[in-house]
Amino acid sequence: MPAKGKHRRAKFSPLHRSIAFAGTGGAVLVLPVLGATAAAAAPAGTVAKPAAAPTTYVVTAGDSLAKIAQEHSVSGGWESLYENNRDVLGDNPGLIRPGLKLTLGTADTAEPRQAAERADRSERDSASAQPAAAPAKKAYADNLDGWIRESLDIMAQHGIPGTYEGIHRNVMRESSGNPLAINNWDVNAAAGTPSKGLLQVIAPTFTAYHVPGTSLDSYDPVANITAACNYAADRYGSIDNVNGPY
Repeated sequence: MPAKGKHRRAKFSPLHRSIAFAGTGGAVLVLPVLGATAAAAAPAGTVAKPAAAPTTYVVTAGDSLAKIAQEHSVSGGWESLYENNRDVLGDNPGLIRPGLKLTLGTADTAEPRQAAERADRSERDSASAQPAAAPAKKAYADNLDGWIRESLDIMAQHGIPGTYEGIHRNVMRESSGNPLAINNWDVNAAAGTPSKGLLQVIAPTFTAYHVPGTSLDSYDPVANITAACNYAADRYGSIDNVNGPY
């Protein structure tokens, strides 16, 4: 018998191909075997670089394509910046207007925060440069209530005293709320200057006490009320003090 001895098992490198033999009834199959660690993942610590994100910039006063391209490290310089924004800029790259929003292409991930901050600042600067919208004009109902309220607001601007109740009370006595009312039978009518409108104002009084900014038509409800209240303030201290023909 052959002497017994220890057989040294062959070592296989995990990174090299080796040959395995399998008996199949006398035949021998030669099978390539790939080391178990050959398909291992990439070494730990390798971090995939995130995709670059497209950035934008809003043009402010004093900007040029060259300046923007330099400050934002645009690949390809101002020529590339112009080509990427030709549809916004038109045919003249030297003519850019504040407020235009430009695409900068893709920002390198090394400085996305700085690029975003610059874009935010440019948008804030552009927004602050826009004139503030004019406040909406106050609306009033086209009826006696609306006419009195609008008149009171105008009177307040001109320092003319009077209250809603004082105006309403005198309007109802003088014209019953009809802005086209006219008195063709009293002494004023006989003199050729009939009393007209909500508070029955004659033409000379309307002209003398007309409030700037209101209609020159004495039949106009607001113009009639404000002129009458201006007259009453001058003669009686306030329309509130009038309790009869005035």
